[in-house]
Amino acid sequence: MNPSFRLIYITTPDYWEGEAEVINRLFAEQPLFSLHLRKPESELNDYEQLLSEIHPQYRSRVVLHSHFSLCEKYGCQGIHLNSRENIVPANHHGTISRSCHSVAELQQCNLEHYDYLTLSPIFNSISKQGYNAAFSNAELQQAVADGIINNRTVALGGISYDRLSLVESMGFGGAAMLGDVWKPWHK
Repeated sequence: MNPSFRLIYITTPDYWEGEAEVINRLFAEQPLFSLHLRKPESELNDYEQLLSEIHPQYRSRVVLHSHFSLCEKYGCQGIHLNSRENIVPANHHGTISRSCHSVAELQQCNLEHYDYLTLSPIFNSISKQGYNAAFSNAELQQAVADGIINNRTVALGGISYDRLSLVESMGFGGAAMLGDVWKPWHK
């Protein structure tokens, strides 16, 4: 893989015993660009507890999907916007990324200032039953040719370790993984 290819892991939506320990281990062993802390139903206290258990040297590579006020407090990399959490806090100084679910939405977001954008679902989801690929190969190839999918676009949805090279060859600047990452701890 190209060294500039972004490898992103996204946490499971629920908390589980030993999660922080595994996250710290993955940071130590994997060439992660970032870990997206995504706990959609999370209370602030639970979210902060997990964040506090991530070793300080790794927090600068953590991106928050909610509770954005913790970003500066813990020295996190940045925030990730979506349809529910879509307001950038005043005085935010970290990265800003955003979820996109169509080529048209991706094209519109490319005109705005984001450090990177996720596009999903590229393949059938590993972690969400019935969340199937939304794009044909021809549509993705056309989006690359038109410059809509570029080095700031991160593929999401059904990404597995064995598909990373394929995703890179498709023209994406990175890949975000969820299901395949956590399988060893959720058998």
